[in-house]
Amino acid sequence: MSATMIKEFRLPDLGEGLTESEIVAWKVAVGDTVTLNQIIAEVETAKAVVELPSPFAGVVAVLHEQPGTVVEVGKPIVSFEIAGDDGADGSAPDSDAAAKREPNLVGYGAVLEASGRPARRARTFGAPATASPVRAAEPAAPVRAAEPASPVSAPAPAEQVAPVRAAEPVAPTPVETKPAAPAPGERPRSTPPVRKLAKDLGVDLEAVTGTGEHGLITRDDVKNFVGGGDLPAAAQELAGAAQPVGAQAAGFIPSGGERETRTPIKGVRKFTAAAMVSSAFTAPHVTEFLTVDVTPTMELLARLKASRAFAGYKLTPLTLVSKAVLIALRNHPTLNARWDDANQEIVQFNYVNLGIAAATPRGLTVPNIKDADRMSLLEISTALTELTDTARAGKTSPEALSGGTISITNIGVFGIDAGTPILNPGEAAILALGAVRKMPWEYRDEVALRQVMTLSLSFDHRLVDGEQGSRFLQDLGAMLADPGMVLAMV
Repeated sequence: MSATMIKEFRLPDLGEGLTESEIVAWKVAVGDTVTLNQIIAEVETAKAVVELPSPFAGVVAVLHEQPGTVVEVGKPIVSFEIAGDDGADGSAPDSDAAAKREPNLVGYGAVLEASGRPARRARTFGAPATASPVRAAEPAAPVRAAEPASPVSAPAPAEQVAPVRAAEPVAPTPVETKPAAPAPGERPRSTPPVRKLAKDLGVDLEAVTGTGEHGLITRDDVKNFVGGGDLPAAAQELAGAAQPVGAQAAGFIPSGGERETRTPIKGVRKFTAAAMVSSAFTAPHVTEFLTVDVTPTMELLARLKASRAFAGYKLTPLTLVSKAVLIALRNHPTLNARWDDANQEIVQFNYVNLGIAAATPRGLTVPNIKDADRMSLLEISTALTELTDTARAGKTSPEALSGGTISITNIGVFGIDAGTPILNPGEAAILALGAVRKMPWEYRDEVALRQVMTLSLSFDHRLVDGEQGSRFLQDLGAMLADPGMVLAMV
């Protein structure tokens, strides 16, 4: 004899101690049938956007949160109606056996394991091995606007199951064709610019019916409310004046007419800002510069690109510099360390997780290549390509953003010669690569047109003395000026 059960899925910790995530988009709607490990939502942590697989197979009964909502870890986000089996004798189902069949979504690595993606070994300080970067998301399915489903009585912990009698199945929530109105006492849903417009026009948003998604009040809703004769003529004229005209429309003022645009600080931008402030005011930064004739390295790069061994691989100056950094660290390990203030210890890493700063649509991220010190030049080339492609797609996993030991930022791609990079929190050093430029340069006691690059090295002066930082930069420059010097350093 079968019965139906309601199971809640609570938001898991999608990173290393992250306390909240934002619902970016639902991939399912109330009433949809989902399979085990089917992607049901995209959520944004403080580090990345993550696809969330379903821990159950069944029918979506309730979506507890709307897109754009920040949810604390452990809070229910979706409830499923699933089929159960009471057994032939009418006894209750074996909940223990059922629990063993369900994935235990604790932490981001488990989320990926539940979705059937292969895990890769990661030697991350203070964190277990987790999974590889998330695959690119499929196009989001539209979320149907629906009435709030009947509340599930007495929310139970995620691991508990509330049985429902077979005679009383949970009916699918009907589809609402009109925008859902806000609940009594709830603040009308709108954006800051719309609220400002309503305030300027003297419009009470509680009197306005929103036509946007899920009842969101739009600018047109406010203007239509004014245009309907509900306000004095003076207010209606003000509404008309809010439209951009003449030179305004062609200038900085957007089509909406606001002179300012306010964007909430959240997600990757919020995390990056907090991390950079903490780093800048915690670690005593020192930055040193070295300008190098990298003509031999650029010539080597051209030969490698033309060779059969590297056919099909993407080789750039960053590829060769990354390999040179890994070689230089063998003689200068103090730059591959961490200051543990809580335990008053210096943690020396015996592996290198090489961070690469990447500009993404969501802000700056620094994913890292795990165990880069064990990789060949071909493997580094492949890893860099995968890292940058994943970052630009906005799909870098939290695991890939954690556990870095030293970083490189390539500011040369923007035509910049030098800078003072801020340390990635928890790391002892970061190297900035400047643009490769043809410049007059002393070469064999004569002036010649050479390809020149400036290296900018910032390091934590608590961990790295000036001599150590200088010698590391000197060795790195020597290898780039004469790649044959590698033979003397390995």
